[in-house]
Amino acid sequence: MRLSSVLALLRPALPLILGLSLGCSLSLLRVSWIQGEGEDPCVEAVGKPGGPQNPDSKSGLDQSDEDFKPRIVPYYRDPNKPYKKVLRTRYIQTELGSRERLLVAVLTSRATLPTLAVAVNRTVAHHFPRLLYFTGQRGARIPAGMQVVSHGDERPAWLMSETLRHLHAHFGADYDWFFVMQDDTYVQAPRLAALVGHLSINQDLYLGRAEEFIGAGEQARYCHGGFGYLLSRSLLLRLRPHLDGCRGDILSARPDEWLGRCLIDSLGIGCVSQHQGQQYQSFELAKNRDPEKEGSLAFVSAFAVHPVSESTLMYRLHKRFSALELERAYSEIEQLQAQIRNLTALTPEGKAGLSWPIGLPAPFTPRSRFEVLGWDYFTEQHAFSCADGAPKCPLQGASRADVGDAVDTALEQLNRRYQPRLRFQKQRLLNGYRRFDPARGMEYTLDLLLEAVTQRGHRRALARRVSLLRPLSRVEILPMPYVTEATRVQLVLPLLVAEAAAALAFLEAFATSALEPREHALLTLLLVYGPREGGRGAPDPFLRVKAAAAELERRYPGARLAWLAVRAEAPSQVRLMDVISKKHPVDTLFFLTTVWTRPGPEVLNRCRMNAISGWQAFFPVHFQEFNPILSPQRSPPGPPGAGPDPPSPPGADPSHGTPVGGRFDRQASAEGCFYNADYLAARARLAGELAGQEEEEALEGLEVMDVFLRFSGLHLFRAVEPGLVQKFSLRDCSPRLSEELYHRCRLSNLEGLGGRAQLAMALFEQEQANST
Repeated sequence: MRLSSVLALLRPALPLILGLSLGCSLSLLRVSWIQGEGEDPCVEAVGKPGGPQNPDSKSGLDQSDEDFKPRIVPYYRDPNKPYKKVLRTRYIQTELGSRERLLVAVLTSRATLPTLAVAVNRTVAHHFPRLLYFTGQRGARIPAGMQVVSHGDERPAWLMSETLRHLHAHFGADYDWFFVMQDDTYVQAPRLAALVGHLSINQDLYLGRAEEFIGAGEQARYCHGGFGYLLSRSLLLRLRPHLDGCRGDILSARPDEWLGRCLIDSLGIGCVSQHQGQQYQSFELAKNRDPEKEGSLAFVSAFAVHPVSESTLMYRLHKRFSALELERAYSEIEQLQAQIRNLTALTPEGKAGLSWPIGLPAPFTPRSRFEVLGWDYFTEQHAFSCADGAPKCPLQGASRADVGDAVDTALEQLNRRYQPRLRFQKQRLLNGYRRFDPARGMEYTLDLLLEAVTQRGHRRALARRVSLLRPLSRVEILPMPYVTEATRVQLVLPLLVAEAAAALAFLEAFATSALEPREHALLTLLLVYGPREGGRGAPDPFLRVKAAAAELERRYPGARLAWLAVRAEAPSQVRLMDVISKKHPVDTLFFLTTVWTRPGPEVLNRCRMNAISGWQAFFPVHFQEFNPILSPQRSPPGPPGAGPDPPSPPGADPSHGTPVGGRFDRQASAEGCFYNADYLAARARLAGELAGQEEEEALEGLEVMDVFLRFSGLHLFRAVEPGLVQKFSLRDCSPRLSEELYHRCRLSNLEGLGGRAQLAMALFEQEQANST
């Protein structure tokens, strides 16, 4: 009776017990088989010393691969050897040796270069990584934005031979495919790019519209040059040694026939119109044919259209194919939205989980009140959220065009939905709201006053609210000049007599952050004496600074800290920069700094990357600490299990245990990174526009950033820099400054005292003390 009750209790667990027993038995049996196979695999892989391995056993390579175990080798750097900074390429594509996909070569002539070639450039240049134009005319006037290669001979075969030679010599290692076309050919660029994306690059391919030679067999075909043809990189490499022989042996008046005969005679490769399931479609356009009325399947699916007799016809073809691509895109979008709508009904959320517009991400959901995205109010004439903090500003420029486009789009969509029953006409915009959602794009909510007109002519005023979304498009990399982190940075530190004591701390920080890790950076001290300071018999106020600089040069062999002395009653930042600029080469990268700044290695690297010669100047926004008297003390540590402390702000001082609050000082522009050549160009333009007394007065009221902003065509990059942290200090606002600079200086001092809560607490405590 007791046994049956025990079995009844264990019956649900019997499958589990049997499974565990069977698994353990099989594991022990497998271990016994492995141990019985032979000796230690490591000993078997190495073999006996002085003798060959057993031929019946596995090879040492296979066995070592099966029993390989990774071993972590810790990094060790000899402190006695100098530290060598590893320089990496800007893009991983360069380091891996990857190549671009497609290069397009256009054969043009003297007569068609300013007409048809320009039309080709305007229609397809933005779709290809590189577009080159080859002509036999020397000294031709090159249109703007086009890269033209002149060979000096307009003979067709000679021009084709030199073109292939140029492609092989300059771009043979950088591109996988080469498309050769004439300037009287219209090419569907997106479709051609998609074609090369489906073809394998490890083969010899000559693809185009295949034509037969006169009197030759069916296998001997060439690609018609009017419709363009595709050459693989491997085929171009094999063809290069035979170009000279083909030019002397083959006589042909057409360059495409010459190339086809050269490939057949030297390599035995003819033109094909289909490869790997991809068909090269082309369309021959009849004379006086209207592209707008063309809708055949051959025209719609064509990669190239030929011949194009004039540039206006090229633009009409581009308009027609662009409309066809838009229709195809809209059709695909509608199909995808229908599929999403059908599949959403099967999800747990049901139709409630369907976001608007269909297929785009749902709106951003804030997790706290600090993440709520605010709406900006506007009308047709004014915006009520301005960049300078003003409550109201005129709606103009790109912002006005953006609002007008949103209103026109809303009216167009309403008419498309309700016509022919109703036709809407806009009277005015009542209210407008917009906000930028980083997950979706720019959202609009418009209150429109409309006039609705029926089919019978009845009119009525209606007020309707519409919502629109301008979604984020494809993210692209902007073309920027190439810069590296190997450029030497020349730091420039202007020093007034009142800042001599603080300069000692700056020099020690510079030695720690730049001299000790051997950063590629130099320092020049610009010592500014007053009219009566540092004269004969008077003590030198910068004596300790000069001694500290000499001590650093002695402590760090190879380091050089230069200093220059100037005398000025009211020093201007531009005048001081003029003195430094004359002492350095034009390719010098300057980092204009202050005595309160502590530039580290990361800041120097960002200076190198953001300052681009002939393109961009960089003026970082430093983090200014508040007055430590008004800054709050750190709260006592929380109880165990309360979680880690929040991250420290940029102005936190962990050594003292007191976080010093602060802000990014947008009013200050004393720090800047720029090249000497760019500064000299801006300075020359300033001198050309302002002369005599006007220039002298302008220099008193300008900073270096203002010179770049007003007298230079460079991009001015202004961004916050968390690595530049300044201790609290009150700037000396000279009354000689211009009204704008004096206002910015005073505003910087006032905003740097403390935050709103800290200032309010200080006023409250003062009122309490006065009341008692």
